[in-house]
Amino acid sequence: MPIFENVARPGDSLSNRVNSVDILRGFIMVIMALDHVRDFFHITAFSADPLDPKLTTTAVFFTRWITHLCAPSFLLLSGISAKLSGQRQSLSAKGSFLVKRGLWLVFAEIVFITFALSFDPTYKIIFLNVIWALGCSMILLGILIPICSQKVIFSLGLMLVFGHDVFDFITLLPNGTLDIAMNVLFTSAGKFYPLGGGPTIGVLYVILPWTGIMFIGYGLGELYRVGFSGSRRKRILLQAGIAAIFMFVILRYLNIYGDPSQWKVQPTGWRTFLSFMNVSKYPPSLLYSLATLGPVMIMLSLADGCAYKLGSFFIVYGKVPFFYFVVHFFLIHTLSAITVLGSGYTWKQATDPSLFFKFRPFDFGFELGWVYLIWIAIVAVMYLPSRWFGAYKAKHRSWWLSYL
Repeated sequence: MPIFENVARPGDSLSNRVNSVDILRGFIMVIMALDHVRDFFHITAFSADPLDPKLTTTAVFFTRWITHLCAPSFLLLSGISAKLSGQRQSLSAKGSFLVKRGLWLVFAEIVFITFALSFDPTYKIIFLNVIWALGCSMILLGILIPICSQKVIFSLGLMLVFGHDVFDFITLLPNGTLDIAMNVLFTSAGKFYPLGGGPTIGVLYVILPWTGIMFIGYGLGELYRVGFSGSRRKRILLQAGIAAIFMFVILRYLNIYGDPSQWKVQPTGWRTFLSFMNVSKYPPSLLYSLATLGPVMIMLSLADGCAYKLGSFFIVYGKVPFFYFVVHFFLIHTLSAITVLGSGYTWKQATDPSLFFKFRPFDFGFELGWVYLIWIAIVAVMYLPSRWFGAYKAKHRSWWLSYL
C-alpha cells in the first residue's frame, strides 16, 4: 500500500510519477530511519529529552530535530501524490480509493506497526502513530475530493495549519467526551486511554493538524499537472519555502501564537537558539509546520534538478515507502533484540512488562556515534530489498500491489 507515493493504479501510466517527489520521499525515508535507530539504540533515548535546551548536546539535539522533517513531508507528499494519481479516474472513484487506502493504513498501524514497535503479541498498548494520521487524513481527503474543489481543499488545509493552535487555549473537563475528542482531533501531546478489560490506546498523533498538511499538499499538486512549467514550479516552491521560514522566524520571535511551548533565554546564546528551535511536534504546532515545511518545499524545488546518480539512489527508497517503513522497523527492532540479549540481559529483563518496547531496556544503549553507524548499516541493508520490490511493482499490475 503506497502511503505517500504516486499510485500506479491499473490503467495508469507510470509517466505520472514525478521523480522529484520520489527523490525527496526517498531522502526523507533515509532520514526517518535515523530517529528510529536512535529510539532503540541511543543510551539516553528513554531517559532524557533530546530537545531539552538546558541539558541536551548540539549533536543529539539536531539528530532529533532533523527528523522533524519526516512526518510533514509524508503528509505533504501524500497530498501531492493524491492529486497526481488516477488522473483518468472520476473524482468519486479517486475519493473511494483514498478512503479504502486510508482504512487499510489505520488497520496496518494497529496490527503491523504496533507489533513492530512493541514486539508484544498481547497488544497491551496500541500505538496510533504517523501511519494512523496518514490514514485518517486520506479518508478525509477521499471524502472531500468528490464534493469540494481543489482550491477549497487547499484553503481548508491552510485554515487547519494556521488556526488549530487556538484550541490550546480551550480547557474542557478532563477525560470527558469532548476532551477526548479534542485530544484526538487537535491537541493531544501523547494521551493514553485504557479500554476497560482491553488494551490501552496511545494517541501519539492527532488527526486534523496533520490532515491540514495533506490538504495543502493536494493543492500543491496543481504545480505538477501536465503542461505546468517546471521552472515556474521550482520558483513557486522555492518562494513558498522561504516565505514559510520567514514567517516561522517572525512568529517565533514574537512568542505570542503558534506553539504551546514558548522559547526562553538560556544561560548561553547557543542554548537560547536551541530553545528558539525547540517547537512542538505533538501535536504539530503552526511553528513546527512552518519550520519543517519551509525546508521541505525548498528541497522539493531543488530535487527537480537533482543529479541523476544521487537522485536514483533515493528513488529506490521513495518508490516503496510502505514496504520500507514496515520492514525497516522490524529490522531495527530485531537487531535491538539480538544486541540486548547478546549484551547479557536475560530474557526476563528484556521482556519485562514495564518496558515500553520489548527488548529495549531503559538502561540499554550506546553513544551517538554508534547510532549513526547502525543507521548507515540499516539503510544499506534495506537498499537491495527496496530495489527488488520496486522492480517487482513496476512489472506487475495486480491490484493488491497498490496496498503494499
